[in-house]
Amino acid sequence: MKHTWLALVLGCTILTASAQTLKTPAPSPTQTIKQDFGLSSIELSYSRPGIKGRKIFGDIVPFGKVWRTGANNATTLTFGEDVIIGGTKIPAGKYGLLSIPDADSWVLIITKQLNVTSPAAYKPESDVVRVTAKTIALPFAIESFTIQFGNVQPAACELQLMWDKTVVIVPITTDVDTKVMTQIKNQVEGDPRPYFNAAMYYVDNGKDLNKALEWFNKSLEQNPGAFFILYQKANCLAKLGRKEEAIQTANAGVEAATKAKNDDYVALNKKLLATLK
Repeated sequence: MKHTWLALVLGCTILTASAQTLKTPAPSPTQTIKQDFGLSSIELSYSRPGIKGRKIFGDIVPFGKVWRTGANNATTLTFGEDVIIGGTKIPAGKYGLLSIPDADSWVLIITKQLNVTSPAAYKPESDVVRVTAKTIALPFAIESFTIQFGNVQPAACELQLMWDKTVVIVPITTDVDTKVMTQIKNQVEGDPRPYFNAAMYYVDNGKDLNKALEWFNKSLEQNPGAFFILYQKANCLAKLGRKEEAIQTANAGVEAATKAKNDDYVALNKKLLATLK
């Protein structure tokens, strides 16, 4: 009898230990996305429920009620710098993302609350901004709830929410230009001076090309014969309509790139020269 009792205890212990180590896939797996944006990044954390043969909007996700915008834990967004959503400036920091879905549009809510998992926990006084976005109908169903960043540009991107046959898009912007221009002003007066990067920013963003050319020249004084600077200077001269100088600089770029055995910049300069004939 004593042995039987001991065997039962040992059996229960083994079963308990087995149960404690059993790991299965999460029904609504969590995803964390970090997107470089502006001069920092945006981090998103949410859980991804699936359709699984169910009716989603108007049923699993009721119309007109606050939704955690995912499953399991609250959905959060962390902004590495100030952003603008719905015309409201949102300071850098971590926020909750909630929504109120409806058939034709959703209300997206950025909130200071980081733990809303049910409508009862929601406090409207903690809203940072509310944005109404029209729903876009898809001709096919997306099985797993998906939030992603799309159309990412230096100062703008889209927060895209997709599930079943519905897509909702929220624009996000940030003031990159003011920050970069402040850096340029501060740094070109310092030492070492980032002439090349400042010049490239001016060329790429439609600013004063004569100032950009001045900085390319100063950059070449720091790095004589640098093939990549010569190419960009030639490109700047071409944009200014100074054709002969552009040709002369591009030829110097071909020579410098050939010497450095950089075929890419040899080709880039030759393509530029072909447009200047």
